[in-house]
Amino acid sequence: MPDTLALDGGTPVRRISFPSVGTPGGRTLGVEEERAVVDVIRSGQLNSTVGGVTRGLEQDFARYYGVPHAVASGSGTSAIHLAVAAVDPDPGDEIITTGLSDAGTVLPILAQNAVPVFADVDPATGNLDVESVREHITPRTRAIIAVHLFGQPAPVAQLRELADAHGIVLIEDCAQAYLTAVGPDGALAGTVGHLGCFSLQQSKHITAGDGGLTITADDAFARRVRLFADKAWPRDTDERTHLFLGLNYRMTELQAAVARVQLTRLADVVDDRRRTAKALTEVVAGLAGLTPSASEGNSYWQFPVFVEPDAVGADAHWFARALAAEGIPASGGYIQRPLYLTPVFTERLTYGSSGYPLSSPPADAVPVYAPGLCPTTEELIAARLLVIAWNERYTSDDVADIAAALQKVHAGAGR
Repeated sequence: MPDTLALDGGTPVRRISFPSVGTPGGRTLGVEEERAVVDVIRSGQLNSTVGGVTRGLEQDFARYYGVPHAVASGSGTSAIHLAVAAVDPDPGDEIITTGLSDAGTVLPILAQNAVPVFADVDPATGNLDVESVREHITPRTRAIIAVHLFGQPAPVAQLRELADAHGIVLIEDCAQAYLTAVGPDGALAGTVGHLGCFSLQQSKHITAGDGGLTITADDAFARRVRLFADKAWPRDTDERTHLFLGLNYRMTELQAAVARVQLTRLADVVDDRRRTAKALTEVVAGLAGLTPSASEGNSYWQFPVFVEPDAVGADAHWFARALAAEGIPASGGYIQRPLYLTPVFTERLTYGSSGYPLSSPPADAVPVYAPGLCPTTEELIAARLLVIAWNERYTSDDVADIAAALQKVHAGAGR
């Protein structure tokens, strides 16, 4: 029968691969990037301490985002580490964040000897819930790291008000959120907090394979970020010294050459993702028990769908398996478990057998990371969050196939 699910032996909706971030057809890399890389190689200056391409990228990115400072680094994780290092927490100080993200959001907190505190998320977006964050602020809280999950705008205006009221720092993790608009004034994700962090990893809106950028309007933060990325070596004073404990997170000129060209493609990439997402959003909105993410401001790194299992007779993981059988790239839950239930936290596998800084001291008490810590986060991962891969190279026919498969699977759910 034509409506028999592929999962049950029926004919798949789609038999050919979609454009993917792991293939040339799903990236915007071209001749200009090739020329830029060749120019760097021919210059003989592959390191950013002697070349000027990385500094050019920083200037371009700062100008693009309308901020005075941008600092390049080797990865999105390092971009967040630079921001945490700028906050300069004492060992055992606390930084509030989400358990629904890539580990790159939280590992820099541990690396800087601070304690991650996990707040719960909004069930409609998977982004931090402001009231949950408020409840977790203590005298040892130094910062909040908000993630704009899948390109959806997190409530950073409210979080900035909360941070300012308590004298703490707001860091925005924008790895998935290039050009995400976060309010009616058109402010971009990364410019509302004290610091904004971006990733150039293979799967992001633009890529240099890996790479990161940290932006800020604060001169003191910018100074510390730049120093930390370069072993705290103040090269501008022509003095070989090290002002504090820093690392080598420098971006290479080769990465910067690719990223600088990619930046010129960013607006079109986001426009294309938004345009095609609009059609699928309309389809999802018409399917009972399924809810698309809010489209306002979204830059669609991925296309999340929120499932009500009781209403449709199946959870997000079943939908992901059924869609995959139909030839649609989809996954359930985004990650397999909340970040706080991974061994680094549950077994305190940090520095040798010390458990530091998840020990008392330096923490006021040994933090407990266990099931039930963030119920909404856990519900989304276990049953409600369906993630459909998204790409700027999707055509209207690609989107039509995704829509047809989703409608077919929705009709077959619970049978």
